[in-house]
Amino acid sequence: GRQLCRISDEETNEKNSTASPNDFSDPVYKEIAITNGYINRMTRDELRSKLAEFKLETRGVKDVLKKRLKNYYKKQKLMQKEPINGDSYYDYICVVDFEATCEEGNPPEFIHEIIEFPVVLLNTRTLEIEDTFQQYVKPEVNPKLSNFCISLTGITQDIVDKADTFPQVLQNVIEWMRQRELGTKYSYSMLTDGSWDMSKFLNIQCRISRIKYPSFAKKWINIRKLYGNFYKVPRNQTKLTIMLEKLGMNYDGRPHSGLDDAKNIARIAVRMLQDGCELRVNERMHAGQLMTVSSSAPLEGAPAPQMPRYRN
Repeated sequence: GRQLCRISDEETNEKNSTASPNDFSDPVYKEIAITNGYINRMTRDELRSKLAEFKLETRGVKDVLKKRLKNYYKKQKLMQKEPINGDSYYDYICVVDFEATCEEGNPPEFIHEIIEFPVVLLNTRTLEIEDTFQQYVKPEVNPKLSNFCISLTGITQDIVDKADTFPQVLQNVIEWMRQRELGTKYSYSMLTDGSWDMSKFLNIQCRISRIKYPSFAKKWINIRKLYGNFYKVPRNQTKLTIMLEKLGMNYDGRPHSGLDDAKNIARIAVRMLQDGCELRVNERMHAGQLMTVSSSAPLEGAPAPQMPRYRN
């Protein structure tokens, strides 16, 4: 039978972000809390059996399975109470994972330059990767790649020697995004694995190329931070391969290939959406500094992409 249980801090934090402070006086929220307590006491086999019964994904560690089942029940109960607005997500998510020049040990004075610019276009309705973009970039400050960089990324000297410089590649990315009507017909957000792609690599690269930081990349979803908060795991368990492993998936492709990394990040995003996570912007650049975006901030899509002006 069902037993009443004390609502833990974790369950309290799992309230819908639009919920009011008095929601737990509502019978529906009381029922959700009781169900959460029951789920907390289930074994991994019981969790997998119940998920299979609802035709949900059964792979993942116990904490992931609990979160998945709780969100399923919560969504079902809230839909009975009031239909959920399907327009709360961005239409598309653009997953970016730059590869940059590097040296073994990465001395602090070393200047990182982007050498691969991949974008994976994820449709949040169909949960399918709809398209991909990939171009290599010719570095200018350190045009010769280190052996460590070649070994790590699989990008050879010949590849970057034949590539376009960053401003041209950025122009090609923007044209590709425009053709897909991002920011005009469809709302979208950028998504990265951590803060560095935008706050460090893109920021540095724009200074090197003497162009202003592009407006469409000023806000993004840091999936590491979101994953840690959603599944309640410490930050040291949010590396790409660990996130995949905890969700019961293996890495597809070659690690440190920008495009393969981006595709695997997109797979994590899909699983999080399926598990009931609202992927929303949580970081931004302001005056050249990395800042956190509150989860209570309005859900705004990125602007239509435009080529930034050159710096004086």
